[in-house]
Amino acid sequence: MKQLLKSQSFLGGIVGGILVLLTVFIVGEVNNHNQRTTINNKEQYFKKQFTTPVQKANFTPQQAIDFTTAAEKSINAVVHIKTQTLSKPNSYDDFFGQFQEYLHQYPQRKNSYIAFGSGVIISSTGYIVTNNHVIDGADKISVTFNDERETEAVIVGIDPITDLALIKVSENDLPYLTFGNSDDIKIGEWVLAVGNPFNLNSTVTAGIVSAKARNINILGGQSIESFIQTDAVVNRGNSGGALVNTKGELIGINTAIASHTGVYEGYSFAIPANIVKKVVGDLLEYGEIQRGYLGVQIQDINADFAEATGLTSVDGIFIAGVVENSGAYDAGIKEGDIIISVNEIATNSISSLLGIVAQYNPGTAVKVKVKRSNKTLNYDVILKNKNSTTVAIKAGDIFYNNLLGAQLQQVSTNELNKLGIANGLKILDIDGGILKDNGINKGFIITEVNGIRVNSQQNLSMGIDKYQGNKIRIIGIYPNGVKVSYEFMY
Repeated sequence: MKQLLKSQSFLGGIVGGILVLLTVFIVGEVNNHNQRTTINNKEQYFKKQFTTPVQKANFTPQQAIDFTTAAEKSINAVVHIKTQTLSKPNSYDDFFGQFQEYLHQYPQRKNSYIAFGSGVIISSTGYIVTNNHVIDGADKISVTFNDERETEAVIVGIDPITDLALIKVSENDLPYLTFGNSDDIKIGEWVLAVGNPFNLNSTVTAGIVSAKARNINILGGQSIESFIQTDAVVNRGNSGGALVNTKGELIGINTAIASHTGVYEGYSFAIPANIVKKVVGDLLEYGEIQRGYLGVQIQDINADFAEATGLTSVDGIFIAGVVENSGAYDAGIKEGDIIISVNEIATNSISSLLGIVAQYNPGTAVKVKVKRSNKTLNYDVILKNKNSTTVAIKAGDIFYNNLLGAQLQQVSTNELNKLGIANGLKILDIDGGILKDNGINKGFIITEVNGIRVNSQQNLSMGIDKYQGNKIRIIGIYPNGVKVSYEFMY
């Protein structure tokens, strides 16, 4: 009996324990279910409150860019340029002066310097654009085409202010590039650089337009710098080569790189095609660059300047002064105005303004939008040249220089080729001044003044103004080929 009771008691305990466990399990499951339900409800709530909305857009993935057409158009229209420059000790010329023509029995020691660059054929008749610094001072210019043919070139004209030069070869039916509109290019647009870096002919590299209207202060003086900046790889030898868009249109002439080592480090710079086209047209038509000026003294606006002058924005270019009788003066533009745009193109830097105006000749009307006392005003400005006229100045025009006491004229292309020089101003008459005082005769051709190559009245003035004090150094050549160097105090 006791044994039975014990067994029943034992079984009852087991059953009771199982019931307790089941109860605990069920209660735990219920609690877990409630907790999961609560968490799920909270998640759904937060998702409803904070989920970023998804917008459907009509977007078609951009197709891969094909550079082959642009490359095929470009490589045969870009040439390799080799220049040879002969130099000799200046002391010989300084000592013997113009009497060298009687001293040919004493040969002069000469050293030959070879340099390389690129050029772009822009017409089937042999006109080629390159950088002025590629052919500067060259006594001989050789051009090699993509098919390895080689010929000599002559200089048609130069423009140191934009670092451009136009040369020509005696060839016909040449492949050439057509000009694109460099104002239309956009930052981020794909471009190709074509040239001859390190003497590697017909090299093509790709990149994008990184910036526009860059001024890197590489040309100095009164230069015009409004470069297209790209990340296409450009190195030594690329200078004068082509920057083209994906259509194969010429949109720039590669000119410089930003580098601490002398080789490519990420940025290269090209002269915009619209400026190139303008310079080439002037050289062909006039032999002299026709530069239009607004006639204003300008200053970039930065945060410090804006704060100091009470301006509420850094947009535009501040007019610090207006030149009397200039186009801006005649139109009614005033000191203190802010230029916002020219011909509907925004002007947020001096380089951008110079780049726009450099595309137009004197006599051209441009639309200038300015801000004055929170008002926006529009003016039609007739550009004028530095002489405050709209008359074109031709290379053959005779001009007078008071300091030299001479009438001068740009040397003709035929005489340049005959003498083997790239530029020069010929003395037509002397009636006083430092030339007559020092025995220089009519017919002498001035090629360089104070280190500045001269080819116009403007170049001559730049050279004379370069030295501080009263010293002037003139290098030139007589019609018989004798080269002479003079140094004067005045």
